[in-house]
Amino acid sequence: MDQDGNLRLFSLDKQSGSWVVTWQALPGLCNVHGICGRNGICVYTPEPKCTCPPGYEMSEPTDWNKGCKPKFNFTCSKSQDVKFLALPNTDYYGFDAIYKDNASFNFCRQACLDDCSCLGFSYRESQRFCFGKRSLFSGYKQPSFPRTLHLKLPISMVASLEQIRNGSNPDCSKARDQLMVSSSTMYDTISKRVRWAYLYWFASAIGAVEILIFFSGWWILFRKGDVQSTLEDGYRAITSQFRRFSYAELKSATQNFKGEIGRGASGSVYKGVLADQRVVAVKRLGDVYHEEEVFWAEVSTIGKIHHMNLVRMWGFCCEGKHKLLVYEYVENQSLDKNLFSGDYIEWRDRFKIALGTAKGLAYLHHECLEWVIHCDVKPGNILLDKTFEPKIADFGLAKLLQRDGANSEFSRKRGTKGYMAPEWALNLPITAKVDVYSYGLMVLEIVKEIRLSSWVVKKEENEEQEAELTVFTREIKRRIQRGEDLGIEDLVDKRLKGKYSRKQARMLVEIGMSCVEEDRNKRPTMDSIVHQLLEIDGESKLPKSDNED
Repeated sequence: MDQDGNLRLFSLDKQSGSWVVTWQALPGLCNVHGICGRNGICVYTPEPKCTCPPGYEMSEPTDWNKGCKPKFNFTCSKSQDVKFLALPNTDYYGFDAIYKDNASFNFCRQACLDDCSCLGFSYRESQRFCFGKRSLFSGYKQPSFPRTLHLKLPISMVASLEQIRNGSNPDCSKARDQLMVSSSTMYDTISKRVRWAYLYWFASAIGAVEILIFFSGWWILFRKGDVQSTLEDGYRAITSQFRRFSYAELKSATQNFKGEIGRGASGSVYKGVLADQRVVAVKRLGDVYHEEEVFWAEVSTIGKIHHMNLVRMWGFCCEGKHKLLVYEYVENQSLDKNLFSGDYIEWRDRFKIALGTAKGLAYLHHECLEWVIHCDVKPGNILLDKTFEPKIADFGLAKLLQRDGANSEFSRKRGTKGYMAPEWALNLPITAKVDVYSYGLMVLEIVKEIRLSSWVVKKEENEEQEAELTVFTREIKRRIQRGEDLGIEDLVDKRLKGKYSRKQARMLVEIGMSCVEEDRNKRPTMDSIVHQLLEIDGESKLPKSDNED
């Protein structure tokens, strides 16, 4: 763990005798949180540099760890004494005093004015997201970033954006260079000690008696083997979790990419066996991920996300046009294959799948440091382990493209026909509610175990037959409007033969129906769905008869 908070792996170059960085957790320097200190902003010009926002200055001219300090005394002033300066493509991580989705710009501005602790706000126009900041920490500026930070300043303050554009302040690379020099010095010292140890051993061997040579040699060999074993164990511990694979390794592991086990919008998936006998799933990404910037952004996003209901990524390969991701292998394959092609799934497992998938999506929508929309929730992207615990796949592959509003053509194509929310066709701004729609449709399919997502409209005697989902939802709404019983017995898979919890089945149908509302504002959030399902998670006892409620 280096002084800047980034985790790096150093390897010894035997030819030059120097230590070089062979892997680091955050490849982009501006991705290291807090590298420019409090209030500081890391900006690429094109090299990474630290700078202070308008109205601020360095706390100490030679130390960016101290960050920036305001040139003014900020008190709880009246709104007419305050102004906002727009900093395009700029934001600060976290410390959100105000958070609201589907908010107008004026609402966001007024909320920050009314809150004395608010130092500024960022607003994402395409999703109407409002984030008010109570502290300015880990600032960064990137040309492709869609948010604008509106900095709160006294109206009398004269401020300019030139300071940020030019990166006039000392750059972050100085701190990095100092770090590398100190690291190099440290490792040179270690190397010198090792060389002195060998010299001492050699000198002792010449001048000592045979018995002393024997015990000294035995001690040195033992220590050398112990140190080497420790280094190898440490290397394996780091690289086995998240490492860079060569294309040759993955080609060999998958037997030249034979045995395809899945295919989606982002690429094809192959089963492989690594040299250490670990079974993995190797995803070969499509052409859209061939650009270095896109690929590294996706790897960075996925590498930060960890949840028991998300498929874990172990590593990646980036060699020229070859872009591959290495995931854990999930034994029972996809929900799609189990639900529609295999034996029927027991009710306990069905409810577990619905709850686990909701937890994973709620984590992506509400708990991640970086906001992620999946955009392709479907049974084919829900993998099941040996205990039928669900794991969501492909969850990070739309992140950068969703963040870049200019790439709307790809956004319209994102997802699988049949599971896509109506707003895709209407070309409305995409929010997390597209995942809610797809989840609701999938839950209804879990209950009924038939494909409701088919958009294939059959024709009989020149008359169009309605899609399954339209027929299903209209019938349920009719029963609800008339105050009739939902008729759970008719809705649940007949192969269960009554062995299911009616309370859980009714809840899943009601949740599914609320999720597939055409008006996205009427759909629930994923965290509220998790709370509803957890309340009846204990209702797992199967009825003894069809009449038991």
